[in-house]
Amino acid sequence: MKSTLIEKNKSLESFGVKPHGKIYWNLSTPALYEEAINRNEGLTGKYGPIVVNTSPFTGRSPKDKFIVKDSVTADKVWWGKINQPIDEEKFIQLKKLILEHLQRKDLFVKDCYVGADDRYRITLRIISERAIGAFFAGTMFIQENDLKKLENFTPEFTVLHAPSLNADPKVHGTNSGTFIVLNFKEKLILIGGTSYAGEIKKSMFSVMNYLLPQKGIMPMHASANYGKDENDTAIFFGLSGTGKTTLSADPDRTLIGDDEHGWSDHGVFNFEGGCYAKVIKLSEKTEPEIYETTKRFGTMLENVVIDPLTREIDLNSDSITENTRGSYPVSFIPNMTLKGTAGHPKNIIMLTCDAFGVLPPISKLTFEQAMYHFISGYTAKVAGTERGITEPQATFSPCFGGPFMALHPQIYAKLLGEKIKNHSVDVWLINTGWSGGPYGTGSRMKLPLTRAMIKAVLDGSLKNIETKTDPIFGVNIPVLCPGVPAEILQPKNTWKDPAAYDKKAKELMEMFEKNFKEYG
Repeated sequence: MKSTLIEKNKSLESFGVKPHGKIYWNLSTPALYEEAINRNEGLTGKYGPIVVNTSPFTGRSPKDKFIVKDSVTADKVWWGKINQPIDEEKFIQLKKLILEHLQRKDLFVKDCYVGADDRYRITLRIISERAIGAFFAGTMFIQENDLKKLENFTPEFTVLHAPSLNADPKVHGTNSGTFIVLNFKEKLILIGGTSYAGEIKKSMFSVMNYLLPQKGIMPMHASANYGKDENDTAIFFGLSGTGKTTLSADPDRTLIGDDEHGWSDHGVFNFEGGCYAKVIKLSEKTEPEIYETTKRFGTMLENVVIDPLTREIDLNSDSITENTRGSYPVSFIPNMTLKGTAGHPKNIIMLTCDAFGVLPPISKLTFEQAMYHFISGYTAKVAGTERGITEPQATFSPCFGGPFMALHPQIYAKLLGEKIKNHSVDVWLINTGWSGGPYGTGSRMKLPLTRAMIKAVLDGSLKNIETKTDPIFGVNIPVLCPGVPAEILQPKNTWKDPAAYDKKAKELMEMFEKNFKEYG
């Protein structure tokens, strides 16, 4: 084994990493726990999770993410505010900076896969200055447990992860000291100046979003599960806070994955080996499967408040951030598939959290409406979710994942449309947001009612149900749904002032139309 390690260390040197410290290759979860604790990277919480604080960065830094503009990407990438270009010269300077930084550190290397279907997966190597970086990668991506395969592992993409390193914007062309830079020609990702682990995960999602459509595969910011067999698959599109992780973790169905999937000619496959769930105010009663993961060895809790003496965790506190996260292996969910694959979907559910309280809680979409809502990717931010937000704000994120879409939204929409037609998929819009009025007046749709609607979709109860067309949004609303009071299905009926509903609904429709002009 010693000679193997020497050869592996030499492989890093040939790559440009010439560390003066120790190199830890593919440590197990318990070993990474020990290293992270000994290096003061986190605390062991009661019952076993490791709790880390990534302040001051407790979420992604979209303004600090760049793609190298070169002969490979110049004519393919959807350039703009989301995909900011950086030139090759600046990338070379940043690469030199991060390599010099890493060689002064002990390093943790983790080899893993992105993509459960081995026909389309990417081999990935994470080189991090922190044990917790390797731990997160090993949890979120698909691990290789065969030692012989690990000895001969050749990465297609490599991530250099240096949270303690800051760039100089004047020298390196960045917007701040933080940088996330993707180079598709060199198949290299540089991450510095932020400890937020989600940057590792979402960088690789951007990679898949760039590569897969060029192979005719649809990448999706979506969760997925299946019913009695793998041919009863459902896909759940949705932005953060709309309920994709919660609603796909269904005790009566088998979980494929909670966030990122591909849809090929063979069916649906998970990109990941783990889940990355929001855990703020997580309820043991309504979300028991996810709640249990917060009390397990092998889970990483990010920015969750912990008592340093008792090691009790407080899932209800947002004193660090509202974006508290739990990263855990998908195997921690009782009814899941280790294969990470299934057949073509029968149903697609597009989730939105409408804080204006005007969208129906459930509606069936025509093909054209499905394309419209996919391109729109609507949800609403409410007061308290971000600094400065004091009232609901409409948010449109194309393809329900704009920050991670390296290509133009129409490319993804065309792929999705073809697959919906080829496989005769039914598409539904589910509003997990407010009813009876907007945020501050109405109340959020109760989770059991949303679950009842989804159950009715997936068991076929709504297949041929009578519907009523909404006069403003044009969607088809079921007149009845098992387990759901009929009066809440028509949102206007839940408002005390019908005229106020009409006004607010028309305002939102105008926002939809204004946004769609950019992509339609």
